[in-house]
Amino acid sequence: MSFLNSKSGDDMEEKILLPYTHIKKLPTKEWRRNMKTSFNYWLRVPQDKMEEVVDITEMFYVCTVIEDDILDGTKLRRGVPTAHSTFGLPLTVNSIAHLLLLVLQRCTQLHPKAALIFSEEGLELFRGQGAEVYTRDNFICPTEEDYMTTQAKKLRGIFNLCFRLMQLFSDDKTDYSDFVVKLSMYFQMRGDYCNICNSKALQECSPSTNQNSGDFYDDLTEGKFTLPIIHATKTSKRDAILNILKQKTNDFTLKQYCVSLLEQAGSLQYTRDVLTKLDSELRDEIKKFGGNPPLEAVLDDLLSWRDT
Repeated sequence: MSFLNSKSGDDMEEKILLPYTHIKKLPTKEWRRNMKTSFNYWLRVPQDKMEEVVDITEMFYVCTVIEDDILDGTKLRRGVPTAHSTFGLPLTVNSIAHLLLLVLQRCTQLHPKAALIFSEEGLELFRGQGAEVYTRDNFICPTEEDYMTTQAKKLRGIFNLCFRLMQLFSDDKTDYSDFVVKLSMYFQMRGDYCNICNSKALQECSPSTNQNSGDFYDDLTEGKFTLPIIHATKTSKRDAILNILKQKTNDFTLKQYCVSLLEQAGSLQYTRDVLTKLDSELRDEIKKFGGNPPLEAVLDDLLSWRDT
């Protein structure tokens, strides 16, 4: 990553960006990158430009991941201590600002219009992030419509940044923005569902590890109003579920009980139905755009939520 090196030969820049390299080196699922590169099936931009755009987007994504862990008070990411847990809050916060400026610098070098696109999509992401934190910390349950809007902003900032930057070098000027928003919503709701129904995380927990329930339903520990929770507030399980959510518990037994309440309320089935509908709509839209086998393969990989 030569762009992190100091031009003077001093390695201090790499040291102050250790929070970034700490998270960047964690293993990630291949479909994340495949989703971005699959856009090129439509856009047909030169390989070097596509790779640069994907690298810029992934750098921005890691930056938002680091910030997200701070905002949520997360201690572990993929089983490894988070950046702020490892390097401390001051250095990690500084690295976020540093990274944002590095992304801006790379955008200005990429194309005259790229910096404006980055600012527009970055603002959408941080607006969504801010709305989620505000409702969580003030314990305000959003409507399902407001939740959809917030989550779409959070992830469209990543996907649309990639799409729009690539489109700068493409002859295809089709407006894919609605499709990208829907793709973002699907991605986020899938994350909501898998966070609750992650069978692997559940298997790694047990009542004997009651105070350290790992990655099993950590959205509950963070007090997040996700789609299953919002749906459940309209049912007879509302009071019990909201009281558990308010505690921001890390108690395995209590988390397990909350999952059973969500199942009884029909909220998990409702989320499955929403995911199925979104998957179908995305595939229909892909066909309308002339098909995209690489992106369809990514959607196939994402169907793993059905096995949880």
